[in-house]
Amino acid sequence: MRSIGELARASGLTVSALRFYDAAGVLVPAWVDPATGYRRYTDDQVAPARLVAGLRRVGMPVAEIAQAVRAEPAVVHRLLDTHLRRLEDGLADARREVSRIRSLLPTDQPPPVTRLILTGRELAAAVDAVRFAVGTDPDLPALAGVLLDVAADGVRLVATDRHRLAVSRADAVVHGPAVRALLPVAAVDELRRPLGEQDQGEVRLTLAGREVVADVAGQQLRATALPYDFPDYHALLPRSARRVPVDAEWLVTALRAGEPVVTREYAGETLPVTVLGLGARDALRVLGPDDFVGADPTELRVGVNRGYLLDALDAAGGPQLVLELDGPITPLAIRRPDDEGAFSILMPIRL
Repeated sequence: MRSIGELARASGLTVSALRFYDAAGVLVPAWVDPATGYRRYTDDQVAPARLVAGLRRVGMPVAEIAQAVRAEPAVVHRLLDTHLRRLEDGLADARREVSRIRSLLPTDQPPPVTRLILTGRELAAAVDAVRFAVGTDPDLPALAGVLLDVAADGVRLVATDRHRLAVSRADAVVHGPAVRALLPVAAVDELRRPLGEQDQGEVRLTLAGREVVADVAGQQLRATALPYDFPDYHALLPRSARRVPVDAEWLVTALRAGEPVVTREYAGETLPVTVLGLGARDALRVLGPDDFVGADPTELRVGVNRGYLLDALDAAGGPQLVLELDGPITPLAIRRPDDEGAFSILMPIRL
């Protein structure tokens, strides 16, 4: 058996770290001397200790390290994939925040320039996927546009009116730093118009400070970004939830044919609320009034604005969609199975 110092040298963990992971129940010694309290480890614990050391170096949370030590390799790979996505999201958030901070600093230097080259087809599809969610409330001018969130591998388009949020993504060749620009909705519509429904070849976007120039379909369009901070949409991005495949045509037909179970008053209007049910077999159904009599109390139910749901389904397109549900007060996500970068989120209505 090995002493704690020997295991520390063999694994790359410090003695204090081994004591911590013992107390946390992650890596418990095979034997502890009742008289001296000295910890002893077997040779079989060297490999788990090295795994712990590696996971610790990449910043994995202790609870997930504990799970990885006891799990099959396939589970560990899934934990690593999840953690890697978390790190990538954190790095992207940090880059966006650094970019925002730089924009607040006074400087005599010209603003950095970022150029994008993407296809007209992808840009048109990205605009169509989010346009329905642009806000129209004059008291919330920061929502009256579409956010262009440019990263190294492409651009995300984001729109929200507080009740729903839509995100789409387009691949692009990007030259320059990450940048964000909140385009007025009128400028977005002007940019979309010459694209039509056919492939219009390349679109070139140039962003410098608040100025945006687009070369599209032989035209040059200019716009000035809105001077507002767009809400941090990353906190609302869908995480792990039940993913339910849905036939889009069936769902649209069911929504239009059925009477709303409940209604809600908002801003002087009566809004129909669609209630989606999800039973033990993850079979989605649109509930009617009769479904509330003697209903299964374990069935997950989510209420959403019916008009908003129809808008989201229409914007998503495609015969097959995926709905992500996690609870009656958790946002409902609508995705296309062939494009993880495009989705919309609807705020639930309390039933």
